[in-house]
Amino acid sequence: VPQPCPAAGISQVTVRDALNQALDEELERDERVFLLGEEVAQYDGAYKISRGLWKKYGDKRVIDTPISEMGFTGIAVGAAMAGLRPVCEFMTFNFSMQAIDQVINSAAKTCYMSAGSIAVPVVFRGPNGASAGVAAQHSQCFAAWYGHCPGLKVVSPWSSEDAKGLLKASIRDDNPVVMLENELLYGVPFEMSEQAQSKDFVVPIGKAKIERQGTHVTLVSHSRPVGHCLEAAAVLAKEGVECEVINLRTIRPMDIETVEASVVKTNHLVTVEGGWPQFGVGAEICARIMEGSAFNYLDAPAVRVTGADVPMPYAKILEDNCIPQVKDIIFAVKKTLNI
Repeated sequence: VPQPCPAAGISQVTVRDALNQALDEELERDERVFLLGEEVAQYDGAYKISRGLWKKYGDKRVIDTPISEMGFTGIAVGAAMAGLRPVCEFMTFNFSMQAIDQVINSAAKTCYMSAGSIAVPVVFRGPNGASAGVAAQHSQCFAAWYGHCPGLKVVSPWSSEDAKGLLKASIRDDNPVVMLENELLYGVPFEMSEQAQSKDFVVPIGKAKIERQGTHVTLVSHSRPVGHCLEAAAVLAKEGVECEVINLRTIRPMDIETVEASVVKTNHLVTVEGGWPQFGVGAEICARIMEGSAFNYLDAPAVRVTGADVPMPYAKILEDNCIPQVKDIIFAVKKTLNI
C-alpha cells in the first residue's frame, strides 16, 4: 500500500472511491448516463461502488434489476442503441457468461453490421478474475475472452487513477466497453494527484503506462498483478536487476508499441497475468513481439507467468499456488536473464 505523500494536492483514494467518483461525475455531466444491475441502487452496490448514487439521482438513473443478466444486459444494449449511455454492472464478471450473447452478438457487432449507422455506447463493468476463497465458478479472468472479440474495447485498471480515468473514458466512448475491475483492489488506497481528481480527468483507452523505468527486463501486466510486478521489481533491484514495469491498462486495443519500445531497451520480456495460460493475454503479447521488429532485440525467449491451467481450487493453499505470486515473477525474471 502506498504511503501518504506530503506533496501538494496528492491524496490517498481507494479504487472503490475512485470508481464512485467517476460514476457520480458522469451521471451529473450527461443525463443520458444511467447505471443498472443487481443491488446497485437501494443497497448501494454489492461492493459499495455506487454508494449514495441512488439517493442523489433517483430510480430513473440508478436501477436495481432482477437476477437476470441476460435480461438486464439486453435492456442496456437496447437503451444504448436508442441513444442512452448505460453502465451495466455485473456483480461479478463470471455472471456475464449468462449474457455473453448480448455482449458480443448484440453489442460488439452492431456498429459493423449496421455499416456504422448504429452506435452502442454501453459500458459493462464489475469485478473480474480471482477473488479469495470463491472457488472455480467465480474465479476466471475474462480479459482474453472479451479481448478476443472485434467491436469491443476492453480495459483493465490497476490503480485508483486507472479506475477513475478509464471508467470516465469508457462512459464517454461511443463503442461498447468491457471494464474488468478487481474485487481485491477495491479497498486498496493509491495516491491520486489533484489533476486525477478533477472532473475533466480521463485515461485514454488503448494507452499503456510505464509504472517503473528499468533497463534489464520488461515486465508487462494488467490489473492486480501490476502490483505484484512492482513488488518483484523492488526485490530484484536490491540484487542489481532493474525491471521496467508496464501497466497495460487496456487489453483491446492493445498498446503493443509501448511494449516494443521497452523490449528494444531491455532485450528481455516477461508477461504476468492472473488468467489461464492457453490463448491468454501474455500469449498474444509474445506473438505480437515475435511478429514485429522488436523480436530482433530479444536476447532470450519471452516468458509468461500466468494462473495455473486448472479450474480454481477452493482450498486456500491450492488457490495461492494457482495465482501468480511475487516469487513466481522473480523466478521467471531470473530464468530469462539466466542468473
